[in-house]
Amino acid sequence: MSDKITNILLVGVGGQGILLAAEVLSETCMLAGFDVKKSEIHGMSQRGGSVVSHVRYGKEVFSPIVPEGEADILFGFELMESYRSLPLLKEGAAVIANDLCIPPPSVLMGQESYPADLAGKISARFPDFLLVDGQQLAIEAGNARAANIVLLGAVSKRMHIEEKFWLESIEKMVPKKALEVNLKAFQVGRSLS
Repeated sequence: MSDKITNILLVGVGGQGILLAAEVLSETCMLAGFDVKKSEIHGMSQRGGSVVSHVRYGKEVFSPIVPEGEADILFGFELMESYRSLPLLKEGAAVIANDLCIPPPSVLMGQESYPADLAGKISARFPDFLLVDGQQLAIEAGNARAANIVLLGAVSKRMHIEEKFWLESIEKMVPKKALEVNLKAFQVGRSLS
């Protein structure tokens, strides 16, 4: 195991399952034998406010916060939140983003407009970019609420952690009644990249 620390940012808005995805990601890294630190920043409201979760893993990790310009992977649940987080990434970072636009209150009130072609702007700066239709793929897996796990499956392909640890973590963290759909959603996401 090298001394390298891998830095992952999860960004989106409240109600998208970001915290569960961060829990599963952290648990997976621990099961694989890494030291893991995690931190979350919640927006003003439970649903609709910005949510950012930092996950760092490696042989030895001291701080839970990803230093600015050091993120290896951006795991975005919403396009504008993904775009806003690009300055936190290192050059050559991987970006996996949900193809979803949730207008913030300023856009809904007509004070601002939602930026055009965010996916194009992201891919121009980060060639290792995967745009995922998380909601549609989750519906196909059996439940739209499993979009976070579809995205997690796509992210898992950018990490060198055995699949068995991901599956064990999902089984541990997801409620039994939703387990089958979430395992299917994870496989759908893994098959994308």
